[in-house]
Amino acid sequence: MVRKRLTDRMIFGVIGLLVMISLVSCRSGDSTTSQSEAATDITKDSGGPVTVELLKEPQAVADFTLVALDGRRLSSADWKGKVVLVNFWATWCGPCRAEIPDLVALQSKYGDQLVVVGISEDEGPVDQVRKFVADYKVNYPVAMTTPEMQKIFPGVTALPTTFILDRDGRMVQKHIGLLHPRETEAATRYLAGLAVDVEVKRVDDPSKMSAEDVAQVKDIPGVDLSKVPGERRSEVLQALNSDNCTCGCGLTVAKCRIEDPNCTTSTPLAKAIVERTLSTH
Repeated sequence: MVRKRLTDRMIFGVIGLLVMISLVSCRSGDSTTSQSEAATDITKDSGGPVTVELLKEPQAVADFTLVALDGRRLSSADWKGKVVLVNFWATWCGPCRAEIPDLVALQSKYGDQLVVVGISEDEGPVDQVRKFVADYKVNYPVAMTTPEMQKIFPGVTALPTTFILDRDGRMVQKHIGLLHPRETEAATRYLAGLAVDVEVKRVDDPSKMSAEDVAQVKDIPGVDLSKVPGERRSEVLQALNSDNCTCGCGLTVAKCRIEDPNCTTSTPLAKAIVERTLSTH
């Protein structure tokens, strides 16, 4: 009887050991699969080629210099040979905040081939922008906008707006609104000469603005914001980008002004919003 119990225990012990080995093996296999999947570039997934829109005629961009928030002097001449993403944004812009983690990840992944440059359109205290950059762990240079930058990159009427420069420093894409991570990474790899499955579509216009694509409009057609104090501008813009137009378009007042500058409903609404916002303090 004692011998039988010992034999049974040995059998169960062996079975248990085999089960443990099997589980460890399965877990090891899962880990390998997970690492393999993580290493697979998103632009090579089963979704097929990624469509990337680039200008038929790349536009020359003059060399420029910037002073980053940390005091470093930056020169675009030093970035030749790399893809450059010039991203105009603001701390008050929700879509801008939403895409920053993607830009951080992109810069981290392609540090040898890419430079992301953030141009803040904030008109408030610079320390507020510095704090934001630190809180979001931004790993690329950020500078405040200047008249020079506004001249070199004209037409930033909504935020975020991103200009993509090729390795020769020519502007090959302008994107208004939220960037799409898959398309942006595909464009980066293609322009950097890295392997990627893309379908390049050549276009005449650098960008097309529509209400669907616009994130946060900062210049409102038909509304004079020149008299709005700089420290109140972001507050006014947030209100214009939040309140809905009552004309039946289903858009915010700001986006309605972009989509239909002739709308007779959104113009007085926009002016009323400006007056109401400024009168609250």
